[in-house]
Amino acid sequence: MTDRFYNILGIRPEVSSAKVTNNMSEDEHFQNKTLRPILKLQNNLLIAVFRNYITKHKNTFYSLTLEKRLQYIENALQKDIKFRNSLKGIIIGQFTVEEYEIYIKNSSRLNKRMMNMVIVRLKDQIQLFESPVVLV
Repeated sequence: MTDRFYNILGIRPEVSSAKVTNNMSEDEHFQNKTLRPILKLQNNLLIAVFRNYITKHKNTFYSLTLEKRLQYIENALQKDIKFRNSLKGIIIGQFTVEEYEIYIKNSSRLNKRMMNMVIVRLKDQIQLFESPVVLV
């Protein structure tokens, strides 16, 4: 059991901008200590999952203007419950048991933070979604 704890924490990247201080709220502390490193770790997977989402939705994303693409990302994560739950699973699966126990106490607020962070992350990397990726 403790091996999983140390293995999970051991593979997480450092996020130098994610400061943790004593005067932070519990949610903000969890965001900076747990969510930010996990999102950084899972970034390539989140991009691949969103590319797959675009493909499964007939590639309409690629015909949109930049402004509409940004809105598409927001809508996908806010309104498509199955997709949102899939993304949450990708992130929650990287929690330690202790982090999960903190998460379940505040899951509603933390889910909102988590999805907002994923939205920002995808929007900040929108250039990665310029055209369909052709796999050979």
